[in-house]
Amino acid sequence: MVKVDEYEVREGLHYSKDFFWVKVEGNKARCGLTDYAQKMLKSIVYIDAPKAGTEVSQGEVCGSIESIKTVSDLVSPLNGKVVEYNVVLDKNPGLINSDPYGQGWIFIIESPNLQADLSNLMDLNKAIEWHKELLKK
Repeated sequence: MVKVDEYEVREGLHYSKDFFWVKVEGNKARCGLTDYAQKMLKSIVYIDAPKAGTEVSQGEVCGSIESIKTVSDLVSPLNGKVVEYNVVLDKNPGLINSDPYGQGWIFIIESPNLQADLSNLMDLNKAIEWHKELLKK
């Protein structure tokens, strides 16, 4: 794990500029919000994310997340079908705040072109540089 200021950027993940992390698990990918995003949102109170069976498109809005501060769009980091949604978030969306890279994951996508989709995301080094740029704004 690398810290950029107060924000964690984890090794072994891919990152979208829409604040999602992606962990490859075979031909599927587990996805969740980055530490930076959850800290910017503050206390998350509700999530409307795609459920199992929903088709999503990389870079397209697929749901929303509500915090005490704002409502924000969820933008899919990959193309494919959601095969699992973290139902625990329905009762405890605050898990995204307390454990964004663990129990606070949001959904798992099965992508027909996973490697091509991943090429549009950032690796660890690019994500670190991107976080540094965000902090300059």
